Amino acid sequence: MRGEEERGPDGYRSGFVTIIGRPNVGKSTLMNALVGMELAITSAKPQTTRKNMRTVLTLEEGQLVFVDTPGIHKARNPLGEYMDRSAEKTINEVDCVLMLAEPVSCVPPGEKHILELLEKADVPAVLAINKIDTVKKNELLPAIDAYSKAFPFRHIVPVSAKNAEGLEELTRVLLSLMPEGAPLYDEDTVTEETERELVGELIRQAALRNLHDEVPHGVAVSIESMKEEERLWRISANIYCEKNSHKGMIIGKGGTMLKRIGSAARRDAEKLLNKHVALDLFVKVKKDWRESEKAVRSFGYRDETD
Repeated sequence: MRGEEERGPDGYRSGFVTIIGRPNVGKSTLMNALVGMELAITSAKPQTTRKNMRTVLTLEEGQLVFVDTPGIHKARNPLGEYMDRSAEKTINEVDCVLMLAEPVSCVPPGEKHILELLEKADVPAVLAINKIDTVKKNELLPAIDAYSKAFPFRHIVPVSAKNAEGLEELTRVLLSLMPEGAPLYDEDTVTEETERELVGELIRQAALRNLHDEVPHGVAVSIESMKEEERLWRISANIYCEKNSHKGMIIGKGGTMLKRIGSAARRDAEKLLNKHVALDLFVKVKKDWRESEKAVRSFGYRDETD
């Protein structure tokens, strides 16, 4: 409960919104579009997001703190278990749950578990039907009907995160469900993530977008050093993989793949840091690290209470 000293201007609302859904429904793309910055990494591959990430949207009438979560899926290893735990835990810790789904005429079996979690939660839930740019308008009605029968969502809002369509309506709906109160963050705050964490994710994003088959899911990144100088940032990072054969794929013939990953990561890091970046990448093997709880924790995938 907020005290009088925590009240904002009359009618000002602020609160936390967790974004949940199956892998690859566009949660990170939507969050980036809502805050107007590319902070959460994205790729066409499922399970890109591994950790919860907070971003902040500050408006004249209120402030929304979004929590982007890993896609909820059937975990097969300690990393997957951590990802599911991270996503599910946030549901009861926020002011509103924003579920993201695709415009289909029947609710996929994989979403039944998510709906069961929402039924147990004592928080309002909003559904955003994403990727409406991929279907005709008359195909939306069956999707809205199917989801409205599956769960009593407070609102159902069709959106296209890719084309920024429907986002104003979605923002208005979410703000209406927030409690009245002062801003939770300074108006200049956009994310809680450190520059070091963001750069590490940008390197992983570059690897995800350039590598194929099973290799990307076994990639982890560790920033070994990050030093700001007068004209540039000097950054050294390790890319870890699970097999020697994967190491060869990441490096590529004559180092071509590693150079491609490095160039893409450097460009994105320079946009983030607004300064030239000198980036050194090294590839190391940590055999089957996703199967080891200790290794998973060593890469920062750990519960807040650990």
